[in-house]
Amino acid sequence: MSFDFTRRNFLATGAAAATLPILGTQASAQAGWPNKPIRVIAGYPAGGQTDLFARTYGDVISKKLGQPIVVENKAGAGGTVAALEVKRAAPDGYTWQFTISTTLIMNRVLLKDVPYDADKDFILISIMPSGSLPLVASAKTGAKTLKEFIDYCRKTERVSVGTYAAGSYAHMAVAELNKQYGLKIEPVHYRGESPMWADVAGQTLDGAVGSYGAAQAVLQGGRGQAVAVSRRRNPLLPDVPTFKEQGTTSKCFELTGFQSCSVPAGTPIEIVKQISNLLVEAGKSDKVQEMMKTFGVDEAAMTFDETQKLYNDEKPIWLELVKSLGLEPT
Repeated sequence: MSFDFTRRNFLATGAAAATLPILGTQASAQAGWPNKPIRVIAGYPAGGQTDLFARTYGDVISKKLGQPIVVENKAGAGGTVAALEVKRAAPDGYTWQFTISTTLIMNRVLLKDVPYDADKDFILISIMPSGSLPLVASAKTGAKTLKEFIDYCRKTERVSVGTYAAGSYAHMAVAELNKQYGLKIEPVHYRGESPMWADVAGQTLDGAVGSYGAAQAVLQGGRGQAVAVSRRRNPLLPDVPTFKEQGTTSKCFELTGFQSCSVPAGTPIEIVKQISNLLVEAGKSDKVQEMMKTFGVDEAAMTFDETQKLYNDEKPIWLELVKSLGLEPT
C-alpha cells in the first residue's frame, strides 16, 4: 500500500519479465486479462455500504469487460475473514477485496493476532471515500448545533452517545469531543448501526455518530437533529456545518473514512493499473453516481497515486487516535 511496496512489486514484475521466453503461456494469459470471471470478496454483510459499493462498481466494470464479476460476502472480525481469503488467493487479478479502513488500519491495534499484514499482503488500488458522518443529537436534547449539544452535555449529569463499534471513527469522535471540551460523554458501543439508531429514535441515547443512510429515518421522523458532520459538508445535509467549521481542533474530524479495493500482493503492475483505471472510470458512471447519492457521497474512486498519498498521509493519524482510546486488543 505504500509507495515502497508498490515499487517492490514493480521491480518484481520487471524481473519476471526477463523470463518471458520461458514463461510464454503465463505471459499470454496475463496479456489476455481478464479471460474468466472475477471474484470480489466483500468484508462486510450483504446490504451494507461496502457490499453495495462492491456490487455497483462490479456491475459497471463487468459490463465494460464482458466478464462476470461475482461478489461474495465474507463478514467477520472487522473484515479479517475476507482479508485472509484474499491474502491466500492467487495474485493474478481475479480476486479483489472490498473493505474499509478498519480492516486495513485499525485492526492492527484492535485485534491481538491479525492473520495478515495489510501493508505487505495487499496492494491497495483505490480508495472510495465513504462520505461525511453526522453527529445526530436526539430530540430530547433540543440541540440544533454542535455548541448547543456541548452546552447540553455540560449541564446534564449523564450523557450517552452511540457508536457503531468500539474503536470506530464514532468512538474516536466522542473521545475527542470529551478531550477538547472537558466533557464526560459515555460512548455506548453497538454491533452495527440499526439498533443504535433505534435507541436514538426511542430517546434512550442522547445522540449517535454514524452514516447518513442509516440515520435517515431518525432525521426524517424528527427524532434527532444532525448537529455536525465529519471532514466536509454532506450534500444531503448541506446546511449542517462540519465539526471543524464549528471549532473542533482534533485531526480526527478531518480524516477520510473509506471503502477500498485491493488485490493480493504480487499481482502484476499492469493488471493493477488496469483495475485502477476501470474503477476510476466506473466511478463516473450514472449507476455509481446514483448509488453514491443515497449515502450522501460526492467523491468516487480515487486514482492509484491519489490513493497511496491519502493512505500514507492519514494512516499514522488513524493509528494514533485508536491507540489513544486505550482499548485492550481482543
